[in-house]
Amino acid sequence: MKRLSIIIPAKNEGAALRDLLPRVRALHPDAEILVMDDGSTDDTREACAGAGVTCVSAPYSMGNGAAIKRGARAATGDILVFMDGDGQHDPQDISRLVGRLDQGYDMVVGARDWDSQAGVGRGLANTLYNWLATRMTGHVVADLTSGFRVARAERFREFIHLLPNGFSYPTTSTMAFFRSAYAVAYEPIKAAQRVGKSHIKPLKDGIRFLLIIFKIATLYSPLKLFVPASFVFFALGLANYLYTFLTEGRLTNMSTLMWSASVIVFLIGLVSEQITSLMYVKQRD
Repeated sequence: MKRLSIIIPAKNEGAALRDLLPRVRALHPDAEILVMDDGSTDDTREACAGAGVTCVSAPYSMGNGAAIKRGARAATGDILVFMDGDGQHDPQDISRLVGRLDQGYDMVVGARDWDSQAGVGRGLANTLYNWLATRMTGHVVADLTSGFRVARAERFREFIHLLPNGFSYPTTSTMAFFRSAYAVAYEPIKAAQRVGKSHIKPLKDGIRFLLIIFKIATLYSPLKLFVPASFVFFALGLANYLYTFLTEGRLTNMSTLMWSASVIVFLIGLVSEQITSLMYVKQRD
C-alpha cells in the first residue's frame, strides 16, 4: 500500500485551514499531511496544531513554489498530493486523482471547468495557456495552471531544481513531465470559491503570467518558438529586398539586418534547445 503525503502550501490561510484540515484528516487518516507555512502572520500555525497536522514554517515568505519544493523534500510518502490551502479544492477528489495513477500515469492534474475559474479574465488567460501548451507538446492540456495534482514522489523530485519559487510551479512541473515522457492525465474537478482574499495581484501577476507563455515554449522545445521567429525575420528581410530592388534596384542595409537577425535568432534557439536538454538530465547523487 503506497503512502500518501498531502502537501498544502499556505500563507495566511488560517480561516480556510480550520475547515479544510479536519476534512482531509477524516478522509485520509493514514496520510502524512504537511502544511507548508509561507511566512504567515495570522493563526495558520494554530489552525494546524488544532487539527493535529504538521506545520513547517518558513521565517519569511518565499513564494508558493518555494513552499511546494520544501514540502516535496520533507514528505516521506510514495505519492505526493498537492492542494491549495484556501479551500478551493475538495479533499474528496484526492482519491479519484490518486486512483488514476494505477492506470500507469506518473502525474494526475485536477482540471477545472469554466465555472470554477476565478473570474472571466483568469478563465480566458488559462484557456490561452492550455491551448498554447497543447500546441507545443502535442498532448491535450486541460488545465496547465491547476495547483491540485498528485504525482509519484520519485518522479516529481527529479524536477525540483527546475521549479520557480512563485506561482508558476504547476506550469513548470507539467511541461517537465511531458518533456521527460512521463505520462500525465487530467481528472475533471469543481473548484469552490476561495476563503479570504487572493494573494494574486492582477497587474503584477498579469505580467508574470504573460511570461509563462514564453516559458512554456522554452521549457518544452525552444526551437518551436525560435524557428518561427527566425522565419519571420527572414521573410521581412526578403520582402524588404524585393521592394527596394524593384523600386531602387539595390540591396539595403535593412534587408541585411533582417537576415542577420534571422540567423542569430535561429542560433539562439539551437543553443537553447541544447541547454534545455541538459536541464532534464536526471541529477545523480
